[in-house]
Amino acid sequence: MKRERGIEFFRYSRIAILQQFSFDKFLTALEEGFLLVDFDARTRHNHGTKFRLRQNRLPDLYDRPTEVS
Repeated sequence: MKRERGIEFFRYSRIAILQQFSFDKFLTALEEGFLLVDFDARTRHNHGTKFRLRQNRLPDLYDRPTEVS
């Protein structure tokens, strides 16, 4: 990010269109270990359950990932 005179500018090196989420691919990601379940419960404070995905693996959960150039 760059800021000039109070205006923020961003440079994107990669843009993807992700269509048709696949629950089967979600389950495969769990089995293969690049999608992890994070139980974030603490004493007297619970942040809930989360899914953590290995970096750059989000397109693997969709039937129609498209990279825009």
